[in-house]
Amino acid sequence: MSSDVFTHPVTVRYMEVDQQGVVFNSWYLAYFDDAFTAFLGAGGLPYQAMMDRGYDVQLVHNETTWRRGVRWGDDLRIQVTTARLGTTSFVLDFDARVGEESYVTASTTYVVIATDGTGKRSIPDFIRDVLGEPA
Repeated sequence: MSSDVFTHPVTVRYMEVDQQGVVFNSWYLAYFDDAFTAFLGAGGLPYQAMMDRGYDVQLVHNETTWRRGVRWGDDLRIQVTTARLGTTSFVLDFDARVGEESYVTASTTYVVIATDGTGKRSIPDFIRDVLGEPA
């Protein structure tokens, strides 16, 4: 992995673990959402600042692959990379890792929308700049 990959640490809480002893599947979308918000903030764009400028995003598609279950107490790190930039949408790839091993991966498509409810918008330069070039 290149050094420009953003990594977000996650503390797995006991309540997120199911009867199988692993993180319940729905929590991964929450982890990825937190990682996305941190990714923007690390790039100089706190989420609220994006919204203050009249933009938000909607998740419109997600594909997740589970290889192993993350357990309570695991040192989980979510890596975030920009996979694709379109006109109104973009794709982020997420890699949930414990140590050097990839446990769960996801590809998530977001559409940029106006906060006033008028629908989708072209990705403005200030968001493109934070997303960077696709890997």
